[in-house]
Amino acid sequence: MRKQDALQGSLPLLVLKILARRGPLHGYGMTAHIERMSDEVLRVEEGSLYPALHRMEEDGWIRAKWVTTENRRRARMYEVTAAGRKQLEAEEGRWRAVTAAVDQVLGQA
Repeated sequence: MRKQDALQGSLPLLVLKILARRGPLHGYGMTAHIERMSDEVLRVEEGSLYPALHRMEEDGWIRAKWVTTENRRRARMYEVTAAGRKQLEAEEGRWRAVTAAVDQVLGQA
């Protein structure tokens, strides 16, 4: 199966879930985690991830700070906020409703 970009609209859900479970991560760590956890089916491009992270930060769902990594490189670490946890609940609910509806249609087709 060909690698595909994350489904449109699901990237904030995936990012919030990963940060809620794993704690602070940098962008590359999020991308690697999404690809690994999806058995390489989902692929997140930098051109999609970083604009999404900026929007989520502006919305108050995540916060970021610059840190120096073990390799002595500067990286921007992201973590979920209380507002982001609330948004995660809403996003998960919507996702489950949509996937249930698609499953229902597929089962009746």
